[in-house]
Amino acid sequence: MSPARKVRFRLNGEEREAEAPPMKRLLDVLREECGLTGTKEGCGEGECGACTVLMDGEPVCSCLVAFGQVRGRDIDTIEGLGDDHPLQLAFADWGGAQCGICTPGMIMAALALGPEPTLEDVRTALAGNLCRCTGYEAIYRAIQNAGTGP
Repeated sequence: MSPARKVRFRLNGEEREAEAPPMKRLLDVLREECGLTGTKEGCGEGECGACTVLMDGEPVCSCLVAFGQVRGRDIDTIEGLGDDHPLQLAFADWGGAQCGICTPGMIMAALALGPEPTLEDVRTALAGNLCRCTGYEAIYRAIQNAGTGP
């Protein structure tokens, strides 16, 4: 792996500089260098969406993003939402969260949806996110009812 380099970017709304090899996965930099372990590794191949974060407002699989690509970009992780974001509360209220591996990625993918998404919008937005515990109906209900309570 190439030598570590310093990269400046905005992480959860704050300017940040981290040092890592440019080809190191963003997922690993977030977890190991930045101490943000809310982003989970599932498959490590961009197939399951467990490691979804927002890059400039768009969902990306952080296991497929080289750290060198985040220079000057906005990266948002599940930690940036705090503990009481309406989507987080809806996942708890509507049974959308079980083991917690896929939940952060599901929530981050859902953030890119506009207000009051249709079921088809939700299904399309989460097409790249896999859940092996709940099935998808509770997750879809949680996203569609975020902020309303059960």
